[in-house]
Amino acid sequence: MEYNVHTLPNGIRLLHVPSASPISHACIVINSGSRDEADDKSGLAHFIEHLIFKRTEKRTTNQILNRLESVGADLNAYTTKEYTCIHASFLNPYLDRTLELFNDIVFHSTFPEDEMEKEKSVILDEIASYLDQPEEAIYDDFEDLIFAGNALGRNILGSSESVMSITRADIFKFLAFKYRTSEIVVAVLGNYSFNRAKAVFTKHYADIAENTPSITRTPPKKVRPRAIVEQKPIQQVHAVLGAQAYSLHHEYKTGLLLLNNFLGGNGMSSVLNLQIREKHGIAYTIESSYSPLSDTGLFTIYFGTDKEKVDKAWMLINRELKKIKDKSLSPIQLQKAKQKLIGQIALGEENRIGLIISMAKSLLDYGFVDSLQTVFNKIEAVSSDALADIANEVLDEENLSSLSFFPIS
Repeated sequence: MEYNVHTLPNGIRLLHVPSASPISHACIVINSGSRDEADDKSGLAHFIEHLIFKRTEKRTTNQILNRLESVGADLNAYTTKEYTCIHASFLNPYLDRTLELFNDIVFHSTFPEDEMEKEKSVILDEIASYLDQPEEAIYDDFEDLIFAGNALGRNILGSSESVMSITRADIFKFLAFKYRTSEIVVAVLGNYSFNRAKAVFTKHYADIAENTPSITRTPPKKVRPRAIVEQKPIQQVHAVLGAQAYSLHHEYKTGLLLLNNFLGGNGMSSVLNLQIREKHGIAYTIESSYSPLSDTGLFTIYFGTDKEKVDKAWMLINRELKKIKDKSLSPIQLQKAKQKLIGQIALGEENRIGLIISMAKSLLDYGFVDSLQTVFNKIEAVSSDALADIANEVLDEENLSSLSFFPIS
């Protein structure tokens, strides 16, 4: 896909993607997330993401929320382990309004004490709600197991204790050291010329002071594999199996994306879904996932089932993993797996807000954005031998840990 990049003297970059649609999409992505927090301030990045919608130097909460919603636009935000993202979808005439609002909430929020106290209560409720969903909570606990001793293992929401301890001074310190202008991308997908987008971008971001403090992220250490079973007040067994995997920059990243999609990725035709759910009727949900990060990654397999069926589920899963390690995919299997992933990626391009956010992250991570054809070429280049090597490394029993939540007997 055609794109343009413009970098201001302060380091903030514009990513411009032309589109003929009457609907535009924009985001501001900051290369800063929960892994960048101090050990005793977990949840701070997510807390800031909540608070930027509360008050700025010139706007109240209602004025912030109505600035785009009053013209039918959609405004939202989220925090991950490594990013903070604010995004919006809007009619084409409102580009200036959108980029100005992004500027205001990111760089001019005031974080008043009264709003902080109210939002702490909201986040405590969010934490409690999250813990009530074992299929979600188990992933966080598993990450804590796999990334033990590293900030990547912490819950993005933080804990009740850490959230309550956050002060206004903590917020401004985090912004000063973690919101680096050289690691911020403002991305726009819409029916604008590059000059038009650049003019609006420059108008609102050229005056931001350059801020490029030195920052390092500590890579996680390899951990000794463990199998942990916990009892919870739940009805079903929930289980996760997995290990650390390849980073964003690893040569085998594309191969693992392909392997994951074949094994338990999107769609009902994955190997695990066909064998565990469709053939044996054991698990309502079974899936695998691969999340590459800047210096590591995480591969997991999740399933939920009845207590009486869990042993058979493990047996069937291990059988499928052994198959994929012991025998390379046939040329037909490999080509079908590639066609499936390529098709899913192509269809994903229709999610325009997801596309522009993904492109902004790519610019942050690599300094460029691969064309769709380049992505397809990388997938087509994966060999069955490479997939076998990946499977034997990532799915090695000596590396895999597991976490299971069992109903209280």
